[in-house]
Amino acid sequence: MYLEGFAQGSYYAITYFDEQGRDFQKGVDSIFHAIDLSVNLWVDTSIICKVNRNENVILDNIFIDNFNIAQQAAELSGGYFDPTISPLVSAWGFSANTPHSSLLTPHSIDSLCQLVDYHKVRIEDGKLIKENPAMRLDFNAIAQGYTSDLIGDYLESQGITSYLVDVGGEIIARGSKPDGTPWVVGIEKPAANWDSDRVVQQRVEIKDKGIVTSGSYRKYVERDGKRYSHCIDPTTGYPVEHNLLSATVIAETSVWADALASICMVMGMEKSLPLINSLDGVEAYYIFVNDQGELETFATEGFIIMDER
Repeated sequence: MYLEGFAQGSYYAITYFDEQGRDFQKGVDSIFHAIDLSVNLWVDTSIICKVNRNENVILDNIFIDNFNIAQQAAELSGGYFDPTISPLVSAWGFSANTPHSSLLTPHSIDSLCQLVDYHKVRIEDGKLIKENPAMRLDFNAIAQGYTSDLIGDYLESQGITSYLVDVGGEIIARGSKPDGTPWVVGIEKPAANWDSDRVVQQRVEIKDKGIVTSGSYRKYVERDGKRYSHCIDPTTGYPVEHNLLSATVIAETSVWADALASICMVMGMEKSLPLINSLDGVEAYYIFVNDQGELETFATEGFIIMDER
């Protein structure tokens, strides 16, 4: 069975094998709806938007899950991942209906950085507590990976043991195809512009893992003739400017592959590689520009490459 559509500002594609031929579209739709009502910054009535506006709202399990995972990722990365980054994301023009600020200065960025610190938010008695009311949360770096995992969990609750869920490129795969062959996913070659045709750099076999690619080449803003990546370093307040174009991470779940891929893109390859190598069951594939301006790749030892194109 195959389900596809548009959700969370992107596509989704779900393949699963069911001897009964059941259609799980309604169940999948309900999951997308629940995610939107909880952690979608583009839905004005969502829990996260109410939290950011300091409204009195009780948190649901989806919000709490995303918050806890984001806090763990922040701690793991030493602050290179930070769920309180929303003020910087807005200022640079990557938020809902928010163009980048033409008044950005080193001073204004330093001021916004005072609102970015994951240590200063916590959950108590089902409510989000902020040390500064002006702090705002953003789970966009993990929400789609979390959604893929949640849909996978739903399929498994229905007895499905072989599936591939892809929500905007955040993938979770379980089992294999009925003929015993593994699932195969493509890693995109970095594109010149946001609307360039998609070209597969290489293919990867995946089983019982999540796989996510984070890249800096399609999501960017242009300001004064310069491109600024959507990957913002919470420790500086500025978009990253290193030679890493994309990082693909394989992990036990899609949400952790999502978080780690984002961490790699902020830290860069040299800083993130020791972290990746320290984690059990995690592999990464980097695409970067070398000193000669050419595309180059690097894969960790356990990242199995099928072919390169």
